[in-house]
Amino acid sequence: MDYIELRVKCADDEQAEILTAELAEWPFESFIKGGGVLIEGEEIADREGTAGDGGPIEGEKLVAYIQKAALSDCRREVDAMLARYGVQGRYVPIATQNWNAVWESDFPPVEVEGRLLIRAPFHAPAPAGVMEVVLTPHNSFGTGHHATTWMMTRALLDLPLAGRRGLDLGSGTGVLAIVAAKCGAAHVDAADIDDWCEASCRENAAMNGVADRVHPILGDIFSVASQLHDHTAASDRPQPYDFILENINRNILLEALPTTARLLAPDGVLLMSGFLEEDVAVLRTAAEEHGLRHTATYVRDGWVMLQFRKK
Repeated sequence: MDYIELRVKCADDEQAEILTAELAEWPFESFIKGGGVLIEGEEIADREGTAGDGGPIEGEKLVAYIQKAALSDCRREVDAMLARYGVQGRYVPIATQNWNAVWESDFPPVEVEGRLLIRAPFHAPAPAGVMEVVLTPHNSFGTGHHATTWMMTRALLDLPLAGRRGLDLGSGTGVLAIVAAKCGAAHVDAADIDDWCEASCRENAAMNGVADRVHPILGDIFSVASQLHDHTAASDRPQPYDFILENINRNILLEALPTTARLLAPDGVLLMSGFLEEDVAVLRTAAEEHGLRHTATYVRDGWVMLQFRKK
């Protein structure tokens, strides 16, 4: 799936935060400060072949990522918004990359409080007694380095998942679904709209020995609900999930909430991340309107994870 990088020349960090909130009204999926390439939300230096026209221009403080197809539907409105703030922006196609080579050259393994190690096949194995997940990222996001993925992973380690049934929406490489399965989950549907992600998740689940419990699905939450209806016998309601993991962005989270709440079992747990602190109020309000009780908030590097339980 092709992505476009919108680089915005802002006056200061405060204006960058304001523009982030404005752009979140459209289907931009991720935001970082400064020019660079997104690796699961991480900012790294531009290098030859990773961006269409070289490094950042002076004063660029915001980079936003959107699917090429989605940009065509909103570019005129986005340009008008930027003009209202008197800022400059440029659109840069993201070249297809060898994520394995990028990850190997730039990132160490991810360690979660000495309890979990997320690593590539070329990294040393985890010490005895430490859970590990081995990933080959290919072209999909989800290496575990981003604050949202770290918080979601950390929360999973403390949930009672043994024998439970779950959904990982926006699964990317499948890292969260794999961690859930390694924590004892009996079945995890891993859904993503990107066919690269679906293939990567399938490969990584097999590499980690959980292919019998992690089931990749190509599609969004509405596709998941439709498939569950098709496979539910003697009932017109989908079989509910005991836990749902959603690490996406504010707009998709809000759109998915009615279906998310419907698919979650009574007393089921929802972990929701992929947004900034200023988005918390609107997400909490919307979740509570759909019968989800807020139970915890986690913040890391300005990013937030919310935990809910269905009433």
